[in-house]
Amino acid sequence: QVQLVESGGGLVQPGGSLRLSCAGSGSIFSINGMGWYREAPGKQREMVAFISSAGSTVYADSVKGRFTISRDNAKNTVYLQMNSLKPEDTAVYYCNADISTGWRTKPHDYWGQGTQVTVSS
Repeated sequence: QVQLVESGGGLVQPGGSLRLSCAGSGSIFSINGMGWYREAPGKQREMVAFISSAGSTVYADSVKGRFTISRDNAKNTVYLQMNSLKPEDTAVYYCNADISTGWRTKPHDYWGQGTQVTVSS
């Protein structure tokens, strides 16, 4: 059994910062790509940021220069540092990871339960 647990969401004023964390636990053999997605009310879930196992990163245009994704492989954890937050960043943020549970075992996508981020004055 594999679990991804997010933390760090909350209410912040425009221009403020938050740091999200997502820790993997359970029968994890290896983790390939890890990413953050968000889903705002009435909108489809969208990719926010992605980081490969080698550390290469990709960002949505809407967050470039404001958000930074990073990972700690020893802790099976991915982070999202969010600066200069805007009201349009308000959403439920989900982490995602491509995880293998054993040697030569096909990896599968896993999702966290989501954490609410609200940007409002």
